[in-house]
Amino acid sequence: MARAPRDPDTARPKATTYAAPALEKAFEVLELLSAYPQGALVTDMASALGRSVGELFRIVVVMEQIGYLQRSPVNDRYTVSYKILDLAYRATPAQHLTRAATPEMQQLAAETEQSCHFVVPNGAYGLVIAREENPGMRGFALRLGAAIDMIRSCSGQVLLAFSPPHRVKRLVAQAAAAQGKPVDMDWLEERLETVRRQGFDRRQSPITHGVTDVSYPVFAFNGEIVGALTVPYLELIDGSQRVKLDAVDALLRAAAARISLTLGHHPTTAG
Repeated sequence: MARAPRDPDTARPKATTYAAPALEKAFEVLELLSAYPQGALVTDMASALGRSVGELFRIVVVMEQIGYLQRSPVNDRYTVSYKILDLAYRATPAQHLTRAATPEMQQLAAETEQSCHFVVPNGAYGLVIAREENPGMRGFALRLGAAIDMIRSCSGQVLLAFSPPHRVKRLVAQAAAAQGKPVDMDWLEERLETVRRQGFDRRQSPITHGVTDVSYPVFAFNGEIVGALTVPYLELIDGSQRVKLDAVDALLRAAAARISLTLGHHPTTAG
């Protein structure tokens, strides 16, 4: 098989367009099913993707055979299996991060009586890779794997505020392309400067009434931000709330600092 031509200036293969139709269809199926937590029939997938049932049937069956999809014996609907999640954890730093964060998040949820979640940058969006629910009767929580708005969310702005400029530029460009609209950079830079100055972000949720989002950065040994630890503080109106927002803020700040310490970050010596 002939190799792609080399560019003498970069010693890298020149950009070449390759086609792998079966692979493309498999990824289309995975991306589609991420929006169908209850599963979808092959006919549903074909209709949504604008493909024929015949095009997808063998792809779906093979994906089931190798463990990436699972079919309900009750209604024949396909869902994405946990093999994808397992692979993602083993192939990325997520496993290391969640191992460091989980004990602190469990303690934080118990002490604050609020849920919390850990967000990492993932292209155009933030990604929830760990979560702990409020152990009490009431609470508000994001699901594992939820996609977070990098531009407008509390977690997203914390991730951007403490990232190096070249990474911010790339993440903002990816988010703008995914959302199909430009980003007001003057507004965003002002917001990020506020977050940097505070060292965290705390504001009313732009989506949910009665929720105040509080988010702190988590750093690795080299001083780079690796995630944002966030509490969506749900305020109760019946007087039963024992832990107030300022106390939750302090507990969250301490938890984020301890996770950073576990990851090898020492703020007094980090360059």
